[in-house]
Amino acid sequence: MKILKFGGTSVGSVEALKALMGIVKSNIDEQEEIVIAVSAMGGVTNQLLNMANEAVAGNDFTPYLTDLEKRHFAVVKELVGLQQQNQVITKLKLYFQELEDILQGVAALKELSPKTKDTVVSFGERSSAFMISRILRIIKPETEFLDATTIIKTDSSFGNAKVDFDQTNMLVQNYFSLNTNNLVVVTGFIASNNLNQITTLGRGGSDYTAAILGAALNVSQIEVWTDVNGMMTADPRRVKKAFSMEELSYTEAMELSFFGAKVIYPPTMIPAFLKKIPIVIKNTFEPSFEGTFIKHDLKPSNTTIRGISSVDHISIINIEGSGMIGKAGFSGRLFSLLSREQVNVILITQSSSEHSITFAVNPDDALKAKELIANEFELELLAGKLEPVKIETNLSILAIVGENMKKTPGISGKLFNALGRNGVNVVAIAQGSSEYNISVIIYNDDLSKALNAVHDAFFAELQKTLNVFVVGVGNIGKELLSQINGHAAFLAKNNLLNIKVLGLINTKKMLIDTNGINLDSYQADLANAPEIADLPSFVAKMKALNLPNCVFIDNTASPLPSKFYKEAFEANISVVTCNKIANSGEYAQFADLKNTAQKHGVDFYYETNVGAGLPIIKTLNDLIVSGDKISKIEAILSGTISFIFNNFKGEANFHDVVKMAQEKGYTEPDPRDDLGGIDFMRKMLILARNAGLALDAKDVELGEIIPESCSKAPSVADFYQELKNSNTHFEQMKNDAAEAGKVLRYIGKLENGKVEISMQAVGAYHPFYALSGSDNIIAFTTDRYNETQMVVKGPGAGAAVTAAGVFADLVKVGASKA
Repeated sequence: MKILKFGGTSVGSVEALKALMGIVKSNIDEQEEIVIAVSAMGGVTNQLLNMANEAVAGNDFTPYLTDLEKRHFAVVKELVGLQQQNQVITKLKLYFQELEDILQGVAALKELSPKTKDTVVSFGERSSAFMISRILRIIKPETEFLDATTIIKTDSSFGNAKVDFDQTNMLVQNYFSLNTNNLVVVTGFIASNNLNQITTLGRGGSDYTAAILGAALNVSQIEVWTDVNGMMTADPRRVKKAFSMEELSYTEAMELSFFGAKVIYPPTMIPAFLKKIPIVIKNTFEPSFEGTFIKHDLKPSNTTIRGISSVDHISIINIEGSGMIGKAGFSGRLFSLLSREQVNVILITQSSSEHSITFAVNPDDALKAKELIANEFELELLAGKLEPVKIETNLSILAIVGENMKKTPGISGKLFNALGRNGVNVVAIAQGSSEYNISVIIYNDDLSKALNAVHDAFFAELQKTLNVFVVGVGNIGKELLSQINGHAAFLAKNNLLNIKVLGLINTKKMLIDTNGINLDSYQADLANAPEIADLPSFVAKMKALNLPNCVFIDNTASPLPSKFYKEAFEANISVVTCNKIANSGEYAQFADLKNTAQKHGVDFYYETNVGAGLPIIKTLNDLIVSGDKISKIEAILSGTISFIFNNFKGEANFHDVVKMAQEKGYTEPDPRDDLGGIDFMRKMLILARNAGLALDAKDVELGEIIPESCSKAPSVADFYQELKNSNTHFEQMKNDAAEAGKVLRYIGKLENGKVEISMQAVGAYHPFYALSGSDNIIAFTTDRYNETQMVVKGPGAGAAVTAAGVFADLVKVGASKA
């Protein structure tokens, strides 16, 4: 035998009831013996309570009643056979007439007791169960309606009655022994005391009814049919990656349910737990889905947690003072008071010094609890042994749950790392001695971000999502977006990483789409975007979204985006940039950005500042982190200058080589922007700072490549003429080097805490001698690499390789957030 319980959404419409009929028929066809427990139609219980409140206030409740009648009668006319319709409608009218009489009495007396309220809401389940029993006679004529008030007995705690299981089990077993061939539809949620007065079973009462019946009848399974695919790893409304759990233990299910997973409620499971009866959470609207099984004998799980749950909108109350230290019975006195006054305590945490106690309550109970405590501990407050009670509001609870957490090291670290990296402040922490649950109190505004960050951290089999905002979609930006789009499948498979571009901005327009921008059509979408480019507004919107794992990418050479790096860090947003301006400006600014990123636990990657796609900064950092000592760094870090001097040999003259470099697109429109060495200087400065030197631009000794007459020429044309006029100077340099068996190279050197960039002639012994094309090259001399230098060489310019370096840094952010 099985119990099938259908919730309000599963009986709330004609379409839902047709789905219910299909599920019942399938069980009957398979010759399953079933009992059906049902809730009131969706929204009806709240409607009944509204009617009662209107009545006690002296207002007209009849519109609600009329609507209630119409809703039930419409279902009857659609689904009940024609011969039975009048009989069913007559019975429902009797219910509604009785309900109206009770409400008239409430209006006359202007009193609504808990007992009367239970009677009023009972009409929801009674109407629903009776109507459904008659609908199901189309499938099985021997279908009977059972009012649970005749078989489930409780005490007189109206609103949340306690079940008398001895009496209830006897009545249930007696009834079903006399109705073995019937399909029984029983009311959920309601019961009665020994005076046959209607009581209700509290929150989740219909589920509880199913469990009570299941335990009394020793059924093989209890199925709870609802409108979701079982219990999920997190709230799917907040965490898009949440997925259904195949199975849970009773303990895990109760922990998750207590902390906000409203699919099933903790008391429901207790009768089933005691009898070891499996509970299955299934979807009425997707009956083929296997559902989530709650049971004892679970398969081994490869995840440390089962799920993440949350409670929105709680308040915490802080009590502190020296009068608590070593005071036996203080906690007992406090929580006995709250229990006696029906203040539900959700979570408790206490400092080891016993100087303070913090506990969470529903916001509606916060002021009441504060007043109760103030009255109970009036003398201690007057004597200064307790501080005035403090209430903190606008908070939420996030809880991770799982039996595998027990004795597994690193769980707390992973939780707090995920929260900390995303700037989620933890107000209070609690962990039970069972180690099945770690709960944290955080601010409401951070709840969605926290849930997503923690879900990504604990469910490693899922792709982690980086939420990316891109400034600059020129040559490098376009290439970067193309690489992200082209490698999406590879990253998903090999790195379990999903890069979601949510924002784009260029000099004209900006586009933000929280669902993700389509990288196949982003150019047209950005061009047609309604918003004019406004970088401060773009950054403000990025911050306001408060997303986990957020990355700000700067693909520009403009000084404006770098002004927002610190603001991004302070909002726990990582920065990836190929823009050298921030890191080559004042050293104080560089240090401030590095310190701010470190303080907020986010990443600041700028590998492309020095060698485009070459791993220069990474190599330097790896050497330093591994304990090696850097004695000298030599480098050619300008693709333009590299090309010029690699081709300035033999019969070639300097003027023609520079002209060729410009024609090939290696130089700026004015080649002096390259030949002045300023860009090279910036790269060396960034390199020196990453090697630990607190240097500014004035500390770099920058040697000249071209004579002053060339650098100060009035125009580019005049510059080229001056190059011709200085041909003897350049030829002399080239010939002197050639006669010595050497070649000319413009080399940056970091040694003994100093940086200098100068023209040098190097022989075949030098690693830069055989350099070709526009390659960059860097040589590290260290304690380990002393006799033979470590050399990194390759293309140091171009949109494709620079974008590849930015892309690699972005993937590193994803890896660091694992």
